[in-house]
Amino acid sequence: MGKVFLKLRIMPSDVDVNLDSIKDKVVKLKFEGVEIKDIAIKPVAFGLKALMVLAVMPDAEGISDRFIEEISKISGVESVEVEDMELL
Repeated sequence: MGKVFLKLRIMPSDVDVNLDSIKDKVVKLKFEGVEIKDIAIKPVAFGLKALMVLAVMPDAEGISDRFIEEISKISGVESVEVEDMELL
């Protein structure tokens, strides 16, 4: 089984949401085989910022969907978008 490189954009529900808090919660999520390679706060527009996450995980059915679903449950998260997904 191979591995998948996943790039996610996490959008906050408001410009006043503390992205550092969301970042800490994403890092603490425990999924077997999921390794977060990079996580950074990037400006989007008009003071709005997004959290960019780069993760590597097994190419198994449903792992990426469950990972995205758990991130979506974090308080202050408006949406989670897959920007890129590649087989390694």
